[in-house]
Amino acid sequence: MAAKTAGAGLEEQWRDILSVHARTMCEIDRALHPHGLGASDFEVLDILASEAPRDGDQCRVQNLVGRVHLSQSALSRLIGRLEKEGLVERSVCMEDRRGVYVALTPKGRDLYTEVLPLQRQALERTLAQP
Repeated sequence: MAAKTAGAGLEEQWRDILSVHARTMCEIDRALHPHGLGASDFEVLDILASEAPRDGDQCRVQNLVGRVHLSQSALSRLIGRLEKEGLVERSVCMEDRRGVYVALTPKGRDLYTEVLPLQRQALERTLAQP
């Protein structure tokens, strides 16, 4: 019986985590929607803005896959949409022709700077303990 109780506790904890995640993603989506972005869009811009400068202002798409919690194909579509909007640009890796780099454009960096406080406020609203 103890194993069943422990499992029920873990299940409840898991559901709580999912609930917090869903509420947080929805809040970020609401905050960024007027700027044409969603939470996943922001995550890509955030990673590129915060980590790519250390890598010559670009990041391999392959390195983004596990960080934005999207499938390879969903991430590719997202990057394609951001590229179409002029926020990122893709280029082929010269050392490995199968590799693709993605980098923020000046427009993408400007939009990221504009919406960063909105995303942080959304996190504060949903994750701050009362």
